[in-house]
Amino acid sequence: MPTKYSISRRTLLSGTAVGLASACATNGIRAESAPTPDRKGRIRQSVAKWCFDGRLPFEDLCRHAKRIGYQAIDLIGPQDWLTAKKYGLSCAVTPGPGSNADGFNRKEHHAVQVAQMKQIIDLAAQAGVPNVSCMSGERKGMSDEEGIRNCIEGLKQIAGHAEKQRVNICMEYLNSKVDHKDYQFDHLAFGLAVVRQVGSPRVGILYDIYHAQIMDGDIIRTIGEHHEYFLHYHTAGNPGRNDIDETQELYYPAIMRAIAETGYQGFVAQEFLPKGDPVRAMEQAFKICDV
Repeated sequence: MPTKYSISRRTLLSGTAVGLASACATNGIRAESAPTPDRKGRIRQSVAKWCFDGRLPFEDLCRHAKRIGYQAIDLIGPQDWLTAKKYGLSCAVTPGPGSNADGFNRKEHHAVQVAQMKQIIDLAAQAGVPNVSCMSGERKGMSDEEGIRNCIEGLKQIAGHAEKQRVNICMEYLNSKVDHKDYQFDHLAFGLAVVRQVGSPRVGILYDIYHAQIMDGDIIRTIGEHHEYFLHYHTAGNPGRNDIDETQELYYPAIMRAIAETGYQGFVAQEFLPKGDPVRAMEQAFKICDV
């Protein structure tokens, strides 16, 4: 499966992008909304743009998301932040540099990715975007021990900058069994080893419930035991990465209650591929997770 989202480094880091974020810097672009009386609002929900590409124009996605009760859009770059703001939505997480294949597990990527991450963190800080994602990269024969050491070394170079700018760095946990063959951070133990040794409250894990179910399972217990390291969450139904309804095996109401009970204040993003009508799927997913 190809990288699930693709934003070119040129677009993300161009002067146009910098100008866009700077124009938003005075007031930020964070758009919070209080839950309406018919919504519980314990979980702040976001929706991933890439899942609806080709199904809904971006402005239609934003319009429906706002109406339904979502507070943010996931995995959009600076070129889309103002459009989201126009509809009263923020960006919950923006993609960092690199790809599923090329991440922090290789030292030869560090110089470029550290510099680019610092630039993206600066843009995010100016615009009120709380999270920047990053990837481990693929193994390509590398041992997990070496990959962990290299990720720690690379992330330590940007942890202080993230702390200063008050932006989180979230390393993505993906499955290598079905969707992302050879991806190195494919078991939680890898990510925990990295973020614990980096030792920064601003460096943590993007805990994708769909990927975690495929690789490790035991979702609710894991959230209870390790939630302090989970800075952002993604959803999808398993098997299939589709709607989070009764046709798949994960019971999201209980999972959302477990997240809420940890005191989590960040976003949970719907990152599934709708099988049917995309707007109806967004509505249903929001209702399921509004615990």
